[in-house]
Amino acid sequence: MKKLATLFAATAVLAAAGMAQARDLGPDEALKLRDAGTIQSFEKLNAAALAKHPGGAINETELEEEYGRYIYQVELRDAQSVQWDLELDATSGQILKDHQDD
Repeated sequence: MKKLATLFAATAVLAAAGMAQARDLGPDEALKLRDAGTIQSFEKLNAAALAKHPGGAINETELEEEYGRYIYQVELRDAQSVQWDLELDATSGQILKDHQDD
């Protein structure tokens, strides 16, 4: 019984740690990172996302820290009104994910 309780506790700790790996960054923290040169400017990141979908319009953006990496998430609608979700490395501007939203 003691082994089962220990296993359950360890599983709960690992699950909690996994959930805490991504966190949303507020506007003040995002601006500090940009001003420090840690991440690209939001204009450059938005331009990189729009370059993948010319004629598109950005609906929403969000900056997260995931596993020590800054990820800029962009939701946009292209010229054909198709919704896209993109993720960019906020430090380099590299597009990590680009998929059509369901």
